[in-house]
Amino acid sequence: MTASGVETAICVRGLTKDYGRGRGVFDVCLEVAAGEVLGFLGPNGAGKTVTMRHLMGFIKPQKGKVEILGHDCFRERPWVQARLGYLPGENACMQEMSARSFLDLMAGMRGMRDRSRMLELADAFGLDLGARIGGMSKGNRQKVAIVAAFMARPDALLLDEPTSGLDPLMQERFLDLVAEERARGATVLLSSHIFEEVGRACDRVAFIRVGRVALTCAMDEVRSMRGRGYVVEFSSARERSRWELAHGAEPAEGEARGVELRDVRDVNALIRELSSYDVASVTSREQTLEELFLHLYEGAEPSRQS
Repeated sequence: MTASGVETAICVRGLTKDYGRGRGVFDVCLEVAAGEVLGFLGPNGAGKTVTMRHLMGFIKPQKGKVEILGHDCFRERPWVQARLGYLPGENACMQEMSARSFLDLMAGMRGMRDRSRMLELADAFGLDLGARIGGMSKGNRQKVAIVAAFMARPDALLLDEPTSGLDPLMQERFLDLVAEERARGATVLLSSHIFEEVGRACDRVAFIRVGRVALTCAMDEVRSMRGRGYVVEFSSARERSRWELAHGAEPAEGEARGVELRDVRDVNALIRELSSYDVASVTSREQTLEELFLHLYEGAEPSRQS
């Protein structure tokens, strides 16, 4: 059970797999409640895919516990995999087969007699079931993988870079699909480099760096942590240089007049300071989740779990 009393569907405690030279995962702890979507964020090589492969039962942990629906992912792999939908980061669909033949094969392996959900998903994503997978674009191959992962209405879904290669319209349809599965009660662990996508789809996020979970928090908390970025356009390059000198920066060369300020938390203080400069314009934007993660990754925020 989670702290809120909801049943835990995905449980990773103390997971360690050391490949040497700092590679692997170390004492990773994650809990995902039934019906929850957890975003799993981090740079390449941080440990996201290794964690996913442990949950699929492909790798035996050196230390720790990895369970889905209360069953050990390695020792009870057939039981776990029968209730999982897995979308790998590297597309593994058989190139020589048509989309229909491949999906029929996957459905047969899962004991699926009813193909209606498969056909419904193929239609929603505009997938040509008669096309040979090897002749498809990356985006269409990804559609095949999405249909394969979702068509059995699994209890839990492991999604590793799920919208890779999809155009914006298909990305929207994918997010709608995740929302439908969440409403149905499915549990989702979603690893992505598209930070705004995670912001829309997920209830909570976990940030992983160099094989260790650095921070886990609710999306509402992430939003409250996000600062704003500002681009200040001064009236002249001379005014811009005066600003830079006042902030200990080496003045940039050339006639550029703008400076970019990131992670601004005290807007009133910024306005007061700018009042002593000749400013042409100020534009703002919210800090992206990627920028927030990089801020945390640099060690500017203490680790905490929630």
